[in-house]
Amino acid sequence: MTILITRPAPECHQLTQQLNAAGISAIAQPLLEIQPGQQLPDLPCALSQLQNGDFLIVVSVHAANLAHNYMMSVGASWPKNVHYIAVGQKTAAALQDYTGQAVMAPSERSDSEGVLALPVLSDVAGRRALILRGNGGRELIYQRLCQGGAEVSYCETYQRCWLPLDGSVLSRSWQQANVDTLVVTSGEQLDQLVKLIPDNAKAWFLNCQLFVPSQRIADQALGLGFRLISNVGSAANGPLFTTLSKIGTMGKSDD
Repeated sequence: MTILITRPAPECHQLTQQLNAAGISAIAQPLLEIQPGQQLPDLPCALSQLQNGDFLIVVSVHAANLAHNYMMSVGASWPKNVHYIAVGQKTAAALQDYTGQAVMAPSERSDSEGVLALPVLSDVAGRRALILRGNGGRELIYQRLCQGGAEVSYCETYQRCWLPLDGSVLSRSWQQANVDTLVVTSGEQLDQLVKLIPDNAKAWFLNCQLFVPSQRIADQALGLGFRLISNVGSAANGPLFTTLSKIGTMGKSDD
């Protein structure tokens, strides 16, 4: 068994190293790189418009990291009178460290649905909500909060830039390395990976075991033709390593 990890660096390489150290064969291949977002210069002004009881929602560690780096570079401060919300626990930890404020995050499922289930978002009428994200994504949060009567806006604090990869060359090397397990941590990455794979490798590709972080992406994968799909419930390396190390151990015991 060999696992292909496709998430962005550095998490991609960190998870691969963890798995290899545990005796589980893994290959790292980021599909994209993270760059500063085009709306970073607008961030201090957008934050200043938030008032007591408004919401600041941060969708990923990348959004938190690049936002904080920019804030520090211009001498700006994070607001102290708003509800801080993160999509995942890792993002929450980073945001709490940066802001010194309490940060709420869903405990059961680290996705848009989990965020929307937080009690603090049950009544948003008349409030502002600012979502720090990449170039696209989290439209469900935007739509639901608008439906609840909130005034919602985005700030693109990072952007995802696809790497120029040769799918034919990569798919041949992955098959030669006996890749039979895939880890994909976003719907966009899954679409991009499917586009990379040439038709003559699709049968192998779609028969791989696929691990994804949410039911939404699992449903997307089913529609693309995957049949062996596992929902880990998180995009963080910790839960991914725990799940993958278990299947790696089971694979060894069967040999």
